[in-house]
Amino acid sequence: MSSSTLETLQFDNSCLSKLPLDPNPQNYVRTVPGACFSRVTPTPVKNPRLVATSREALQWIGLDEAQVNRPEFVEYFAGNKVLPGSEPAAHCYCGHQFGNFAGQLGDGRAMYLGEVINPQGQRVEIQFKGAGKTPYSREADGRAVLRSSIREFLCSEAMFHLGVPTTRAGTLVTSDSYAVRDINYDGHPKDERCTVVLRIAPSFIRFGSFQIAKPMDPYTGRAGPSPGRTELVQTLLDYVIQYHFPESLQHTEPADKYASFFGEVVRRTALLAAEWQCCGFTHGVLNTDNMSILGLTIDYGPFGFVESYEGEFTPNTSDNQGRYAFEKQPKICLWNLERLAEALAFALPQDRRQAELARYWPIFEGAYYTKMRAKLGLIDNSEPGDVELFKSLLATMENTGADFTNTFRNLKLMTLTEGPHGRGDQALVEYLLTQTSSAEVQMSKMCPKVPVRQLQMLLSLADQQPEMLVALTGKDVSFVREELAKHERWKEESKQYTPERKRQTDTEAWNAWLAQYRARLDRLVAQHAGADLAELDQRRRALMDATNPKFILRNHMAQTAIEKAEKGDFSEVHRLLDLVRQPFSEGEAFADSHYDAKPPDWASGICLSCSS
Repeated sequence: MSSSTLETLQFDNSCLSKLPLDPNPQNYVRTVPGACFSRVTPTPVKNPRLVATSREALQWIGLDEAQVNRPEFVEYFAGNKVLPGSEPAAHCYCGHQFGNFAGQLGDGRAMYLGEVINPQGQRVEIQFKGAGKTPYSREADGRAVLRSSIREFLCSEAMFHLGVPTTRAGTLVTSDSYAVRDINYDGHPKDERCTVVLRIAPSFIRFGSFQIAKPMDPYTGRAGPSPGRTELVQTLLDYVIQYHFPESLQHTEPADKYASFFGEVVRRTALLAAEWQCCGFTHGVLNTDNMSILGLTIDYGPFGFVESYEGEFTPNTSDNQGRYAFEKQPKICLWNLERLAEALAFALPQDRRQAELARYWPIFEGAYYTKMRAKLGLIDNSEPGDVELFKSLLATMENTGADFTNTFRNLKLMTLTEGPHGRGDQALVEYLLTQTSSAEVQMSKMCPKVPVRQLQMLLSLADQQPEMLVALTGKDVSFVREELAKHERWKEESKQYTPERKRQTDTEAWNAWLAQYRARLDRLVAQHAGADLAELDQRRRALMDATNPKFILRNHMAQTAIEKAEKGDFSEVHRLLDLVRQPFSEGEAFADSHYDAKPPDWASGICLSCSS
């Protein structure tokens, strides 16, 4: 099968032919019972303009490269015209948001366009983000803006080239239509350009898709749009297995088939979480409606890569409690799998669900520690002490505020051919000291999270109504007093935490960890007695270079591209797209660039929300 034109893409829209469809053709906000999809129509935009394309992603759906240059191209991918064979629809799903069941959610600003059979015979779903209202838009306008769309477009492609399972982004189209957004929720809204992203994946079905039949939740009082109608979920379950988990069809017993499917979802999710933790990616809003049934990274909103290392890092300003912080992601993924298991209880006995869930941590830890050994260049073997070595590294990075990506990338400076205190070791110490945060930034990170004013209000409440404090926060007065004491200790410590003192303590911390690392490398050398050390070191460094990226999509880089794009200059978007396509490269294209530098201090103040 050859590549296709805009008019000859091979659509086969199984979601709409195999799954329950909303009989109401009207596109207005409402509860949608008894259906998995509702037909919709994209809302046109004024004067659409193509910002960027990922030609590799478009090749995945079999679209001929020359089609990008046709005048109709931007009209189709702005939603102003509908591709022949496309059947726009919005998907109905539910979700637990920040741990609480929220009832019906659905594609509020996304639109299923259809499934394309590509030249390799693969089924690939395409959808818009930002093409207008759907029955699931609630009080929103169904639009995405240039700012958030640039971030999603670039990060989708960045994650793909990092080797992390992800949806792709094919096109980015902006316009002269505007939407009002208050990004910081501070009462200062502004007009922003409506922008449409083409998303591409085998499927966008998610954990929340299986929650539409959930009965009323006793805590939130909310139910799915089709409470108790498990036959709808049964149809969805059988569809997903047929089209996306065919290996489970080899089991003739229903319980075995569904256990096989669920076990594969557990496996893919555990592997995805391991990949995130190894590259420093923080999703920001891991609700059940943002978890792919295929184990893909989906729904790029307030994401961020860890920079100055902090286990509690969260890029989402809405996540006040740090539920979705970087180091908590693996546990949250398991929690979400448990909610999926509950939604499948009608089809899968509890003992089978629990048996598959019990495989999560062994799979995650196996993948995570294997990749961490590669990131440290520990080739050919493992030792029981490696886990402690990894934990100690992260603790040292956190205590010194070291840059996550650059620290891992440059551990190769310690070579096998030099002994302790060699030039490579000393060069590594000096380099790492350049990657640590300033004393001012480090102290700001160490500041207790709950503001003093809020604590004082809680203390006043505790004095008058202690039972109300417990009801509202789950904490008693002792917690409030301890937090206030932390603020006092922090104020005293900050007075003494000078740049000179920080450099001294950072040097001591890194020398201590590097001594552990050198001892581990010495044992590696001993295990390869008689080997050519230069050749062994070259193999080790090649593994590290292939596992530790030089370039990631840092928030301040995306912000610079956004600010230029909002003025009509898309050159930085194109340059960053070229950059994220080669994250492990030492080539000449970006040899003299600043893109692998530690971010400036001001970058730590970039705020992101679910509209970012």
